[in-house]
Amino acid sequence: MTSRIGRLLSKYTSGKIPKAFKHIPSLQAWEDVLYLTEPENWSANAVYQATRIFASNLGAKKVERFYKFVLLPRARDDIRKNKRLHFALYQALKKSVYKPAAIFKGILFPLCESGTCTLREAVIIGSIIQRITIPSLHSSVVLMKLARMEYSGMTSYFMKLLVEKKYALPYRVVVSMVAHFMGFLEETRIMPVIWHQLLLAFVQRYKNELTQEEKDKLKILIRRQSYKLVSPEILRELKESRNRGEKEDDLLLSGNILEQGHGHGHGRLWSGAEVLKFTRCMINHDVLDRVQSDIEPIIT
Repeated sequence: MTSRIGRLLSKYTSGKIPKAFKHIPSLQAWEDVLYLTEPENWSANAVYQATRIFASNLGAKKVERFYKFVLLPRARDDIRKNKRLHFALYQALKKSVYKPAAIFKGILFPLCESGTCTLREAVIIGSIIQRITIPSLHSSVVLMKLARMEYSGMTSYFMKLLVEKKYALPYRVVVSMVAHFMGFLEETRIMPVIWHQLLLAFVQRYKNELTQEEKDKLKILIRRQSYKLVSPEILRELKESRNRGEKEDDLLLSGNILEQGHGHGHGRLWSGAEVLKFTRCMINHDVLDRVQSDIEPIIT
């Protein structure tokens, strides 16, 4: 039965999929039965139909294995042989996003960890990441995972795609990204352009989430790993940014407003108590607690 299904799938172009094949995801030994159909010989259209069926009927951990051992190898093999990806296989990769965690664990991570990911593979698979909406929580976890992997240019490429989606990242992810970059502080080799582009994209989008200490560290890094077309822009972004915890109103209070005349025309910097007194006069009491919590980091 399974060998017959395998022969049908190897020649499949369109139409109905064998009913017996649709029942495979419900079997306890689904993986063993699946391999008896010889997935490596399926047509590209059959791979797409199988991805639809398995993505809809398997749990995240099981479908992750389908992506890792069936879909990813077929996609990479097709790219290697034809220098492009068959439309049906591309659609299968897009369909795999139905389970976000599974596509990262079953496709992106194994691809990066293989150490053999080519630029062509990265661009094709990366184009799917660019076009889809990914839950921000998943993106955060993926960035942390990629930041801790052994470095490769393709890892930077995928990280850049995720950073450019401009998701709000938890601070621990920002810290992981900074640690990732600082890991190259003593690196003697010249880092590739994509690494500098990733650093620029990160600073452009999350510069206001960085502490002054983190910015100072990145400035030291940029002096050691410099690229004339990118590094000056990174330094400018760092210079023209707020520190984590500050807001534009906070900067205004700690800057121009605090430099007010006091007493008989003698200007001086107001004390923290005077700032709060001034604030009480300017705003309603029902929002005082919120504003006070915003100001306290500046005046302590």
